Amino acid sequence: MAASTTSGPKVIYARARPERRWPILVAGALAVSAGILGWWGWRESRELASTRGRLNDAIAAYRDTLSLLRSPGTRVITIPVSTNGQVGAVTIFADTLTRRWLVTAHHLAANQPGQVYQLWLITTTGMVSASVLPVSGSAPTVEVLEMPKGEVVTGVQMTIEPGRGSPAPTGPMVLHYLL
Repeated sequence: MAASTTSGPKVIYARARPERRWPILVAGALAVSAGILGWWGWRESRELASTRGRLNDAIAAYRDTLSLLRSPGTRVITIPVSTNGQVGAVTIFADTLTRRWLVTAHHLAANQPGQVYQLWLITTTGMVSASVLPVSGSAPTVEVLEMPKGEVVTGVQMTIEPGRGSPAPTGPMVLHYLL
């Protein structure tokens, strides 16, 4: 018996299917869009976290300032000053319970280039540098100062000093106030 050599019908003409590329293109576009949106979301969340941190720091500073202002041991001292013909004031909120001061300087003339206002505490043992107050415009300058441990503060003085300040007062005196 002879073996059959036919394995099935022979196809003479096969119609080629058109290639469909659009699903691949859509998938690629969606992947790129998802990547861009993911990067944007990550960047926004980092920026929001940074902003939230700055706001939390500001709220903590405001609460600290408010607690200093509301303390029953706070004494308010306003000292008028004149710098370069401009009249301003330095206000000190001195909390005797926590031994901290909140110092604000309003309407001081802006520092000349290479100069700063320097605040000094007058103590029973001499002058102690308390802070350097850079004044650059009309905005008030605000500083919170801790009183030196073991020292009795008897007054405050402000001078104009060169550069970033001096270890001892050398420049012109802007204010001198004894407590």
